[in-house]
Amino acid sequence: MEDRLMTAKQLASYLNVAERTVLKLAQDGALPGFRVGNQWRFRKAMVDTWLDDQRIGIMPRYVTPTRNESSARMLTLAGCFDASHIVPTLASKTKPSVIVELAAHAQKLGLVRDETWFVGALLQRENVMPSAMGNGLAFLHTLRRNPEQMNKPFMVLGRSMEGIDFDALDGNPVHLFFVLGLKYDELYLPWLAKLVQMLAQADVVQSLLKAPDASNIYDVLANAERSLGPALAAGG
Repeated sequence: MEDRLMTAKQLASYLNVAERTVLKLAQDGALPGFRVGNQWRFRKAMVDTWLDDQRIGIMPRYVTPTRNESSARMLTLAGCFDASHIVPTLASKTKPSVIVELAAHAQKLGLVRDETWFVGALLQRENVMPSAMGNGLAFLHTLRRNPEQMNKPFMVLGRSMEGIDFDALDGNPVHLFFVLGLKYDELYLPWLAKLVQMLAQADVVQSLLKAPDASNIYDVLANAERSLGPALAAGG
């Protein structure tokens, strides 16, 4: 279904909840929408992004997502990332320049086919809903996977010791920017959820900020992946 505006009744049907639930969530500010006169309207792309963020634990779960995830597969860290994918000291100082710098790094590594497209696609997602979840972390990705633009599933990581204003949920600067080019929906949500779990472990974020170079940053993430247990670490 293409991006479009939906009424509260249409959205309730899409989410498989009561219309009054949609209206209450919108009025409480939990569900992204806007008023046209005395009627609520909801943009589908924004709602889908909101659902994804609930699914991976970036924001509280208010409704049970109805999309089928039975085909979900897991990626290992080594399957989409290595030390060369890391920019340990970002030169950028603003949100747009961070996106440009990391997209350029992905292009330099031959991970994306069109740097200009990738910058635009990342900015498009940011315009729908910021990717910074708080705790100094941002998870940048495109709204749609666009497999023809990705040479393979990948992640790149940029680090800013000073921190950059990235419209984070907690209002604080972001220090670690994870850019995901995971190519297919069935890779994206499981891997992003796993990454959130890795970074939620005690001291992982601080260890990433203290690591002296790209190799050590990679080792911190690899250790965090192994700490999740054999099944998740192996991609099962």
